[in-house]
Amino acid sequence: MTPPSKQQFTVVVPAAGVGKRMQTDVPKQYLPILGKTLLEQCLDNLIAHPRIKHIVVALHPRDPYFADLPVAKAPWLTRVDGGKERADSVLAGLNVLDDEWVLVHDAARPCLPHQDLDALLALADGEQGGILAYAVRDTMKQADKTGCVAATLDRSNMWHALTPQFFPLAVLRDALTKALNAQAVITDEASAMEWAGQSVKLVEANPCNIKVTQPVDLMLAEFYLSKLLNNGRSNL
Repeated sequence: MTPPSKQQFTVVVPAAGVGKRMQTDVPKQYLPILGKTLLEQCLDNLIAHPRIKHIVVALHPRDPYFADLPVAKAPWLTRVDGGKERADSVLAGLNVLDDEWVLVHDAARPCLPHQDLDALLALADGEQGGILAYAVRDTMKQADKTGCVAATLDRSNMWHALTPQFFPLAVLRDALTKALNAQAVITDEASAMEWAGQSVKLVEANPCNIKVTQPVDLMLAEFYLSKLLNNGRSNL
């Protein structure tokens, strides 16, 4: 039997979105960053970790870009058709797997330090899944319908949710399926697990693991990624 500390895992990467907020002609996962696309940098970073054995990428069924990338022919990668929403794409990836545990990671997060991934994967030694996250540092305001401040929130127990998110595959698949059937609002895998009554562990992580959403994020991601590559992907 493989010791828990040596167990290898599969990652599902939902990449079927169009990234409208980036205001570009191509989906944001195909924007260039340090000589490759954002998606390629994300996949390269994941598969470079010694405990990642395979990646399932969920793409738009009519995606015209991915097949031309060198990574499309990688033996460690499987392509599936994604769905309309993120949860649909993740579920499509989960449905081709029979692993005990699974990771889900955003295609627009190329700056994941391997040190943080190590900490997240340690959860497999127990029974509770979890997510990478970091504590909120700024004062948090709640807005009203007019765009004015309605309240100042207590930030002491608030965290920014990141990815990867890591759960037992069968439990996550069941939670996502039931939540989608109930038309629940699911913004990430943890929210589906919460909806299903499951406990989700917060694993403190480096804020450099940003999600590229706005044009300015790409410049910041390039800076962080260059630092990570110079440090062997372990940390900044």
